[in-house]
Parts: sequence; C-alpha cells; structure tokens
Amino acid sequence: MSGVRSGAGRAVVIGAGIAGLAAAHRLLERGARVTVLEASGRVGGKLLPGEIAGVRVDLGAESLLARRPEAVGLAREVGLAGRLQPPATATAALWTRGALRPMPKGHVMGVPGTAGALAGVLSEEGLRRVEREAELPRTEVGDDVAVGEYVAARLGREVVDRLVEPLLGGVYAGDAYRISLRSAVPQLFEAARTHASLTEAVRGIQARAAANPQTGPVFTGIAGGVGTLPLAVADSVRARGGEILTGTAATELRRAGDGGWRITAGGRTLHADAVVVAVPAPAAAALLRAEVPAAAAELTAVEYASMALVTLAYRRADVRLPEGSGFLVPPVDGRTIKASTFASRKWGWIAEQDPDTVIVRTSVGRHGETEILGRDDAGLVAVSRHDLAAATGLDAAPVATRVTRWDDGLPQYPVGHHARVARIRDHVGRLPGLAVCGAVYDGVGVPACVASAYAAVDQLGGDLRGVEQLTAHPVQSLHGGAGE
Repeated sequence: MSGVRSGAGRAVVIGAGIAGLAAAHRLLERGARVTVLEASGRVGGKLLPGEIAGVRVDLGAESLLARRPEAVGLAREVGLAGRLQPPATATAALWTRGALRPMPKGHVMGVPGTAGALAGVLSEEGLRRVEREAELPRTEVGDDVAVGEYVAARLGREVVDRLVEPLLGGVYAGDAYRISLRSAVPQLFEAARTHASLTEAVRGIQARAAANPQTGPVFTGIAGGVGTLPLAVADSVRARGGEILTGTAATELRRAGDGGWRITAGGRTLHADAVVVAVPAPAAAALLRAEVPAAAAELTAVEYASMALVTLAYRRADVRLPEGSGFLVPPVDGRTIKASTFASRKWGWIAEQDPDTVIVRTSVGRHGETEILGRDDAGLVAVSRHDLAAATGLDAAPVATRVTRWDDGLPQYPVGHHARVARIRDHVGRLPGLAVCGAVYDGVGVPACVASAYAAVDQLGGDLRGVEQLTAHPVQSLHGGAGE
C-alpha cells in the first residue's frame, strides 16, 4: 500500500512469534504505525525462556544459525550483541547400533561425500553400498523429490536411516522419506541437478565451502536463552511506539471500502493500510478464507508434527556424562527419545548459573507418532530417564523435571512444498497491502522466519526481491547439535 511504502500508513501484524515481531520491527523502521495481535498470553511462539531448579534455560529452540545474517542481526539490533554466545562444545554423537558413536564429519545433512565419512556408523555392507554409488546411472531429481527416497536410491537406506533421518528429524520432527529435498536441503538439491552422482554433488558443495571458508561459529546461543530474543524484540517494538496486544485473537480479516483492511480481534475492530499474517497455517487459513480462498485451501493442506522437550536437573555429584554436547537417535534403533542435549556442557551461560546443577534435556515425538505424546508428563520423564540410562549410564534421580509440549509445533515440508508456497504467495500478492510470513513458508529455523518477515514487509512496499530470493533459495534449517 502507498501509505506503508511512504512510511505514513497503519499496519497490523497478526501473530507475535519471532516472524511477526521481526515484521513489526521492520515496519516501524519504515515509519509505519504498528499494532501486533497475539492470541496467546505471551510473545515468542516456539522461543520460550524458562527455569528449572533455579537455573534459567530454554524450553523451546536453543540456538540460532549464525552463518545466516538475519537472526544474529536482529539480536544485535535489539541490544543483545553482548549476549551472543557460541556453544562451549559442538561435538555431538549418534546413539546407534547399541553405542554412542562420534557424529561423522564430511557430510551434508547426513549425505556423505565419501563412504569413509560414515565409517563407524554404517555397517560394512552399508559402506560398500555408498562406494558403489558412482557406478549408478544419473538420477534426475526433477522439480522436487523426497530426501529419503532419493538418497536411499543412490546410497542405500542405511545412510538415510542412520544419519539423514535423525538430522532431519531434529529439525522437522518429520519423516525423511516424505520431506522435500528442494525445500529442506536446497543446496543439495541444486548440486544434485548438476552432478552425475550424489557423492560427487556433496564433494562439490564441500569444495566450494573450502574455497570460501566462513569464520566464526556455525551456531550461536544467547546468554539467558534464545527465548529472550522475542522479548527483546517486543521491547524494541514498544519503545518505537508499536502496540502489542496479547490475549487478542484476530478472528476476521476483510477488505475495507477504502482499499485497506478491517481486522476483528478481541471484540474490537482495527483498520489498517497493510496486514502481515504471521501465524501457523491453520490460523492463517481461517483468516484468509474470506478474501483469499485459494491461499486458504493451500494452507489447510499443510501438516504439522508435535513434539515435547523434557528438561531434567541433576546434582553434579550424581552425574557422569560422556564427552560432547549430546546425541541424536535414529528412529530405526527403536528408542523413544530422538535426541538429548547436555545443556550445561553445551552452553556456558547455563553452567555458570549453578556449578552444582547439571541440566540435560531430551526430545520426543515425530510426525505421525501419537502414542508417546499421549503419555502424561511423568510418563515422558520416565521414558527419557530410561533411554538416558541406556545410552549414558545416567541413572541418578533428577532433582527437578519439566515437560514442555509443542503440539502441532513444526510444519512439514513434503515434496512440492516450494510450489505450494509459491502458489500461496501468488494468491496473497494479488491483494494490495497483504503479506504472509513464518515457519510454514521458507524454513523452520529462526533466520528463516526473520528472512520471511523481512520479505513480507518489502513486498508491502512493492519490493518483491526478498520473496523472489526465498522462493528460489529457501533458507536451509540445519540441526544445531543434539536435542535441537
């Protein structure tokens, strides 16, 4: 809308997760007057600070991809530069085939450049299968293909089941045999289109990375928790004159007679020149159904996975943990937990709060798994303790426990997801003053959500370059070590 483009308009952002808050922050920078509507009683979405046994921890996502500029840049803009802190250790393991094994290096989301990269994780037959890949005729990936299906066809199922699956599962809580290669591992998709073999494609990615080495950590955390980022962004939004209304669900979004928008929320009606819809797919579909039914239909088809994080506090004297930051668990091994983070070892800011307390967390739940998440909190703590004891020998009783459930927390990116997102944006983009952003579109990590928000704001101002860039190159959401 011209009002927002000139900085004089009123904008409403629906949703106060990190994407909605980033959009509000950028809109205020452009001079708009901004109101943020949030149905729940707090801001931050999947980023949630908390405490256990008197120690501050993250109860949601715990790290940011530092090799992308968006999330780290936003943290610096809202005064958190001095609190950015890389992991104290990033050496994770795999709990597979009855032992904790060092996480292999020399792979791209679990796909190796050579068979030797997976020695110790794969069986001898599995390694020989990888070595034979160069003899196979080229496999066309077409417009998109499932990661697991493609990798298994080229390298064998063992690569998928032992490494790709736990890494992708840590990001999406999904099924590698259904997840889109183009959306979830875009750099590998692009390389696979131009190389004869998959291992050759991985080596090409590695060669480019070696020729243009990046300095600094791959991931970073924030002292006090990544969950403090949305709180700091919200404070900055308010300091710039923005309004954030929690406990205020937007229930209707309609075009107004003046070409703007009318939003019904919490028993009141707001008028805006522009609206950014920054809520998960089901809520976005409900809001868009009246004015953009085609986009709503696409959003209704998006599936979500639920998961839970179990946070455990122990007396240090009772704990002897293996080295490293934690471990991932391939589903094929039949365990209940899918990962564990030794949080006090991974994050210096956690260890410094109370040297006599050790914090460990596990994650449970994958797409389609309903039985495990149907258990009560005590049941989830019990299975976590059982698996931790089997993996590490830790059988001490925790002094405190917390279970945090993320029901329908992670959107799934099946084959064709990129095309669905393009159709949604095309339908939405036909109405002036309307844009969408969030984890459902271009990546589930924090940098992806922030990039999505910035592209939405640019679109409102008539600049489509951000949307076009994300459409062509989604933001890959990497696994930040065990337990992400």
